[in-house]
Amino acid sequence: MSANKTGVLLNWLIVITVIFALLLTVIVFALSNIRQLSIQQQIQYGIQALATLAIIFLGLALLVNAYYGAKRAQALHKSAIAAEKNIELAIQNAKLSQEQLIAERFMTAIAQLGHDKSETRTGAIYALERVAQEFPTEHWTIIEILTAFVRENAPISQYEQTREENVAPIDFDKHKKDRYRPSQLEVNIPYEFPKIRTDIQVALTVIGRRNYLEDKENQKIDLRNTDIRQADLQGANLERFDLRGCDLSGADLRGAALAGADLSGAKLFGSILYEANLIKANLRGANLAWANLNRANLSGANMRGANLTSASLRAANLHGANLYKANLQQATLKVANLSAAKLFLANLQGAKLGKANLQMTGLIGANLQGANLNGANLQGANLNAAKLQQTEIFFANLSEASLAEADLHQANLIGANLSQAILYEANLHGANLMGANLFGTNFCDVKLEGAILTGVKNLELQQITTALGDRTTRLPDDVEAPTHWRQSS
Repeated sequence: MSANKTGVLLNWLIVITVIFALLLTVIVFALSNIRQLSIQQQIQYGIQALATLAIIFLGLALLVNAYYGAKRAQALHKSAIAAEKNIELAIQNAKLSQEQLIAERFMTAIAQLGHDKSETRTGAIYALERVAQEFPTEHWTIIEILTAFVRENAPISQYEQTREENVAPIDFDKHKKDRYRPSQLEVNIPYEFPKIRTDIQVALTVIGRRNYLEDKENQKIDLRNTDIRQADLQGANLERFDLRGCDLSGADLRGAALAGADLSGAKLFGSILYEANLIKANLRGANLAWANLNRANLSGANMRGANLTSASLRAANLHGANLYKANLQQATLKVANLSAAKLFLANLQGAKLGKANLQMTGLIGANLQGANLNGANLQGANLNAAKLQQTEIFFANLSEASLAEADLHQANLIGANLSQAILYEANLHGANLMGANLFGTNFCDVKLEGAILTGVKNLELQQITTALGDRTTRLPDDVEAPTHWRQSS
C-alpha cells in the first residue's frame, strides 16, 4: 500500500478517536441522569450504551488493524521493490560480466588468429566456434570473422590463374576408362593440387557445420576469390554462399548443401560433388571439368557456358537446368534426368547419354557428334540443326521430336522410335534406321542417300516421296523406291 493511503487511514483513525471520546462523554453525561428513570428503563439504556461501546471498540480495533496492515503492506512493497532492483542489478552485472567475458575471449582468439604457429591459429578458430555456440548473439559476427580470415589467408594468386589457363588439352583417348563410379570417388586429373593449410581447413569446417538457423536473413557468407583447393567440405552447409571466382579444384563436396549458392566463374576442376544439392545454384561459366557430379541435384541450376568436359553426371538431376553453350564433351550422363533442360548450342561431342531422360529438352544447334544416346528418352525434344554425325541412338525414343535440319550423317538409329518425329531437311545420309518405328515421321526434303531402312516399321510410300534418296538407299521389301530415286545416278 502506498504512503498516501496510509496517511488517509491515520487521519480517519484520529477522527474516530475524537468521535469515540465525544460519545464516551455523552454516555457518562447520560448515566448521570439515568437515576431519574425506572429500573427497567435504566437496564435498557445500559444495554444500549454497552452495545454502542462494543461497536465503537470493534470499529476502532478494525481501524487499528487496517492501519498496521497497511504499514506491513507498505513495508513488503518496499522490500519487493528493493528485491526487484537487486535482481536488475544482478542481471546487469551478469550481462556486463558476460560481455566482458565475450570481449576477453574475442580479443584473445582474434589476437591468436594472427599467430605464427598453425596450431595456435587452429585453437583460436575452435575458441571462436565455442563462443558462437554459447552466445548466439555473436554467431554472425564470428562467422564473418572466420570468412574474412579465409579470404585474407587464401586468396587466389595470379600465378595459379595463369597456370590453369596453360594446362594442356586433355587426351580423351587416354582416359576412356570411367573413373567416376559412386564406389570409387577418387579423381584422376592431369596434375596434383597443393594441400590446403590446416587452419584454413579448420575454419571452413567450422563455417560448414555452423548453426545456420542463426544466420542473418538476406545475408550471404562471402568466400569470393578464395583458393581452397583440396578442401574437405563433406556434408557442409553452403547454401546461398557467395563463392564467385572461388577455386575449389579437387575439393570433396560429397553431400554438400549448395542450393542457391553463387558459383559463377568458380573452379571445381576434378572436385567431388557426389549427391550434392545444387538446386538453383549459379554455375555460370564455372569450370567443372573432370568433376564427379554423380547423383547430384542440379535442378534449375544455371550452368550457362560452364565447362563440364569429361565430368561424370551419372543419374544426376538436371531437370530444367540452363546449359546454354555448356561444354559437355566426353561427359558421362547415363541415366541422368535432363528433361526440359536448355542445351542450346551445347557441346556434347562423345558424351555418354545412355538411358538419359531428355524429354522436352532443348538441343537446338547442339553438337552431339559421336555421342551415345542408346535407350535415351528424347520424346518431344527439340534437336533442330543439331549435329548428330556418327551418333549411336539405338532404341532411343524420338517420338514427336523435332530434328529439322539436323545432321544425322552415318548415325545409328537401330530400333529407334521416330513416331511423329519431324525430320524436315535433316541429313540422314548413310544413317542406319534398321527396325526403327517411322509411324507418321515427316521425311520432307530429308537426305536419305545410302541410308538403311530395312526392317523399319510403319513406313508408307507417301512419307518418302518428298525425301531425297537414290539407288543406294535401302528400303523395306514392301516399299518400292520412288521413280525419281531410281532415275538418280
